Amino acid sequence: MSELPSERGAEVGRRIGVGLMYGLWKPRVLGAWKVPASGPVIFAVNHSHNVDGPMVMGVAPRPTHFLIKKEAFIGPLDPFLTGIGQLKVDRGTTDRTAITRALGVLDNGGVLGIFPEGTRGEGDFASLRAGLAYFAVRSGAPIVPVAVLGSSERRGRLLKGLPPLRSRVDVVFGDPFEAGDGSGRRTRKALDEATERIQKQLAAHLEQARRLTGRPTGAR
Repeated sequence: MSELPSERGAEVGRRIGVGLMYGLWKPRVLGAWKVPASGPVIFAVNHSHNVDGPMVMGVAPRPTHFLIKKEAFIGPLDPFLTGIGQLKVDRGTTDRTAITRALGVLDNGGVLGIFPEGTRGEGDFASLRAGLAYFAVRSGAPIVPVAVLGSSERRGRLLKGLPPLRSRVDVVFGDPFEAGDGSGRRTRKALDEATERIQKQLAAHLEQARRLTGRPTGAR
């Protein structure tokens, strides 16, 4: 079996994230108490900005292993991301190594972070890839929806690619839910049905998160 990402490394990454995220911005975290304190969990995170992953890593109550596109693992970022327990994935193929390592994280009772939209976009969970359903049904791990709001509303003046320094970014954790129908089936039909259930849950959480934070519909 492929070597599993380091749990200790992910905790180091979480501590780095705490320092950076709270140092550069003003995160407001809601619902973190809903994250199960132990056992396998999948964070399903909307994705509208590059800072979303590090933000969740820094504010989540548990160390997180994110599936990250291999294109991000360039130069010195490669050993750094690997060292803090993150998972490299080739989105252009069925990456068996990444799948095995991600399932290994869940088998060991860890937290797997996924951007179910597959790529950065509107961050509205409107289009989901099947990977999230596969990991959830295959592992039986509950999904915790996570909405990151405010990361892409405005650009900073000093660093154009980042939110304005000291601006507020909201991170809202939702109620854990099971993706499967309880039958344990992993057929294409079962995964399609699970993806549909997941999409409805994530979209509902996003709307609730916008209401809780006072952000208008369409704000990211």
